[in-house]
Amino acid sequence: MKTQRHTLRALALLLGYPDAEARALMPQLADAMDAEAALSPARRKELRALARALVSVDPIEAETQFVELFDRGRSTSLHLFEHVHGDSRERGPAMIDLVQTYEKSGLLLGPHEAPDHLCVLLEFASTQPAAVARAFLGEMAHILASIFSALRKRESAYASVLAAVIELAGHKAEAVAVADDQPIDESWAEPIVFDGCSTQGQARPGAAQPIHIVRKAAAPAPSGAPV
Repeated sequence: MKTQRHTLRALALLLGYPDAEARALMPQLADAMDAEAALSPARRKELRALARALVSVDPIEAETQFVELFDRGRSTSLHLFEHVHGDSRERGPAMIDLVQTYEKSGLLLGPHEAPDHLCVLLEFASTQPAAVARAFLGEMAHILASIFSALRKRESAYASVLAAVIELAGHKAEAVAVADDQPIDESWAEPIVFDGCSTQGQARPGAAQPIHIVRKAAAPAPSGAPV
């Protein structure tokens, strides 16, 4: 089996936040993937095009598009347990199990690194023998297929990165049905019981705020008191 260590690390960096440091590495990433040749020439061509685009586009635009794509859409979230457990209490134990898997292999996470983030998973896989990395990624192929499909539905060039990961996991990158994303602002909206306290129930700055006056019922007179 071909070595894929550098390719996995390159894919992790391609999926990382495209700040100035990451964009400076883009030409080297493409060269490393070509040298290792773990992916098909056609896939590597797509990835090189993405790397080139991240360098050539306005930096603020690249970062804004990244946030809109991966941080404001649940179907494209790179936190894999978001797709499996959501916000349920099962997510915590699953995180702990994953951290223990990393630690057994000598990988210690930083305080701000989420163990279920795809970039972290790819970094871990890059430290393993090729067969072990392939099996590890294969366990999450169905989640990767869902993210790939959501990205392709949005016509995002990042879909090529997910397709590459799926192929390194030993599967074929094929689209599956994905539901439309609910806007994250709506999904985090307050329930209707708090509607009067939300921004929806408040007036705009400088506008009149309606006041509702409720008349209190008169207290009953004490026994024997004059009426």
